[in-house]
Amino acid sequence: MPAAALKPKPLPTQSTAKRPVLLDLPYAPVAKRPLPPGRPREWYVTHNRRLKAMRLAIALLDSGVHMPNQARNETIRDTAELIGVHPPSDTTCHMVRALMRYAR
Repeated sequence: MPAAALKPKPLPTQSTAKRPVLLDLPYAPVAKRPLPPGRPREWYVTHNRRLKAMRLAIALLDSGVHMPNQARNETIRDTAELIGVHPPSDTTCHMVRALMRYAR
C-alpha cells in the first residue's frame, strides 16, 4: 500500500473548501510571557512597538484596509481605539504601513 494512501486527508481551509468555512471568532489572545531579562531598554521599546504595529496591521487588514496608502495616521489611531490599544505614535504608524507594504 502506498504511503500516500495512509496519510489522513487534511481538513479543508477557507481557500480549498467548497463552501465558506465559518471562523470561530473571537479568538482569545495568546498568554503573555515575560520578556527575556538583561537586554538594553531600547530593545524592549522596539520589540513592543513591533508587536503593536503587527496587531494594528492585522486589524486594518481584517477591516478591509489593504493598501498602505489607505492607512493614514487617523485611520490607524481609530483602529487602535477600536481594538483597545493605546494610540500609536507617528513612528508606529509608519511601521504599520511598512508591514502592510512588505506583506504583499
